[in-house]
Amino acid sequence: MALKIDIITLFPEMLTGFLCESILKKAQEKGKVEIRLVSPRDFAKDKHKTCDDKPFGGGSGMVMKPEPVFRALEKVETPEAHVILMSPQGEKFVQKKARHLAQKTHLIFICGHYEGIDERISHLADEEISIGDYVLTNGALAAAVVVDAVVRLVPDVLGNPDSALKDSFSNGLLEYPQYTRPRVFREEGVPEILLTGDHQKIEKWRHQQSLEKTKKRRPDLLLSYKNT
Repeated sequence: MALKIDIITLFPEMLTGFLCESILKKAQEKGKVEIRLVSPRDFAKDKHKTCDDKPFGGGSGMVMKPEPVFRALEKVETPEAHVILMSPQGEKFVQKKARHLAQKTHLIFICGHYEGIDERISHLADEEISIGDYVLTNGALAAAVVVDAVVRLVPDVLGNPDSALKDSFSNGLLEYPQYTRPRVFREEGVPEILLTGDHQKIEKWRHQQSLEKTKKRRPDLLLSYKNT
């Protein structure tokens, strides 16, 4: 059964090219994922397709209106749907969450815009997710990040299913260094251990390299890794 993904966004054009490239394109061609872009403007009732208005109480900027978003969600929602609001106030997105979402059968992403969303829209979501402690002009870009991370974990999407298991964060550590041809480039050579063909020693070296890289770049991850 294909994973269904609906992305509710005011600017679907921002994602059309993204969805037609690389792994996402192949995943859809294989029938492993079905992705639809849904615009709230198509569900606005006035002739101008208005999806924003001034905030009650005053303040700068415009706020997304609830009616078009509610109607858009009601159009695509299914009993098994898991609804996600992309928000800088949400839970920080990590690889563990990507694995969890990849097991769902239907994901719906609601993308905010303007100064923010009417708070009543947040009541539609099963959870709120943030991709980092910063603010974007459009939640569609954040949704794209999450979709990409999730889709590559769907079974049979990647050519080599083991590759995702060795990604950074998959086992709590950063990924070990990778090399390819040429063997020597600008006087820097490939570590000799990778040329030995001794897979047991190579795996041991890679694990040690992961530990050292994590200790240097993300010591917070190493602390969590030791506690598991």
